[in-house]
Amino acid sequence: MKTFVKGTVQVVFLIVFSLAGNFLAKILHVDIPGSILGLALLFLLLHFKLIRVEWVELGASWLLAEMLLFFIPPAVGIIQYTDLIARMGLGVVFVIIFSTLIVMICTGWFAELLYHRRKEKRHGRTLGNH
Repeated sequence: MKTFVKGTVQVVFLIVFSLAGNFLAKILHVDIPGSILGLALLFLLLHFKLIRVEWVELGASWLLAEMLLFFIPPAVGIIQYTDLIARMGLGVVFVIIFSTLIVMICTGWFAELLYHRRKEKRHGRTLGNH
């Protein structure tokens, strides 16, 4: 039960960043989605250690694990555009496949980059301690 409450509080904390990003986008009149601004704000606060990773780790892990659920409504919404898909089906399929591949490649590259940086950092600490 304690983990559930902690995770829920952390998800609410992350939602607050999304709302803050929406607020910033609105008052600054920028063409960047508020959720992206919220993530950037969270990243900066984590980077400069104003927020500790432990404060959001459990909630973020849960959101990532359940991410598929967040894609179901948009996928179901495609049903409303059957005429568009009938006219431009092949083009739409190409864009979906291409963008999915780009996201997968970039995500894999970034994950590998982070993995190697952390490995080098740990290896450097191990050598420095001896």
